[in-house]
Amino acid sequence: MKGIMNTLFGKKNRSRTISFSLVILVYIVIEILMHAIRMPRLFTSLLVPVCCYIIVALALNLVVGFSGELSLGHAGFMAIGAFTAVAVSGLSASAVPNGMLRLFLSVVAGCIVSGLFGLLISVPVLKLSGDYLAIVTLAFGQIIKSLINNMFLGFDKNGLHFSFVTNEVSLENGKMLLSGPMGATDTAKISNFTTGIILILITLFIIYSLINSKYGRTIMAARDNRIAAESIGVDISRTKTLAFVISAALAGMAGALYALNYSTLQPSKFDFNTSILILVYVVFGGLGNINGTIISTTLLYVLPEMLRSLQDYRMLIYAVVLIVVMQLTNSSRIRRFADRITDLFRKKGEE
Repeated sequence: MKGIMNTLFGKKNRSRTISFSLVILVYIVIEILMHAIRMPRLFTSLLVPVCCYIIVALALNLVVGFSGELSLGHAGFMAIGAFTAVAVSGLSASAVPNGMLRLFLSVVAGCIVSGLFGLLISVPVLKLSGDYLAIVTLAFGQIIKSLINNMFLGFDKNGLHFSFVTNEVSLENGKMLLSGPMGATDTAKISNFTTGIILILITLFIIYSLINSKYGRTIMAARDNRIAAESIGVDISRTKTLAFVISAALAGMAGALYALNYSTLQPSKFDFNTSILILVYVVFGGLGNINGTIISTTLLYVLPEMLRSLQDYRMLIYAVVLIVVMQLTNSSRIRRFADRITDLFRKKGEE
């Protein structure tokens, strides 16, 4: 028993154990409630989007919290993953009738394409730092939104049609996948809560595996002191590129899951405000704090929806809650109290 508790709650694995346990416990509780009672439609409709935003917030935390670079373009990576998944799902609908298999293929495609875009822009972007990096990544997100906003993609009996000018698909014998400003329409809704939880667990596994590896240590060393890291032979560009590409791929995976949860999706959804909202989730939960990011994203996404009946007052209450919790989470007393609780569990296990 002592060995098990040391393994689970040791300094290295404590956060990992809490993260996986928290996600699995919440999933079990929600599944039990959904089967035991009739859950409100408002509540069930939030489950998949919350999973998506948790994934993309964790991805951004990898860049902002662990790598120390400010990126405002993750809504763009999310958009790439989303509309790639829509295209793959639509094109493979007849060949792959099974919804779960098609969802898997679409999510993988969204993840890979977003990762490739992340690799492509990381070459010039990561030569910058601070405000300059934030501005360039923000511009990237706006460019992606504008491109998708003018993109027409569909297929008919004559094959696949793609254009940035106009729709060339015969609707009588084909189907539009992307319709410019209208975005994706008539998309098959194949995402589900279970898949969202699985993807969160995969994201946690990837991030914890990275930050606990030698690559993760070099990423954090470069964040803490760039000059000292370079002096001992750390390749700064390589380490930051690795974190950026993985983060972009995870954001694309979240976008793919998000897109296939709705029958229609417009490019305007992935605008500047979405990038700022994701950044708020990360800052609210604490830079480099995985568990804090999960909790803050869930709270900040669900709270405005739960307060929607209050109409004009809901955003005021939301802002007040945000300020109060930020003050509490930055309190040294609160952090010491949390550490004592965790130490208490570990000591009980050792006894």
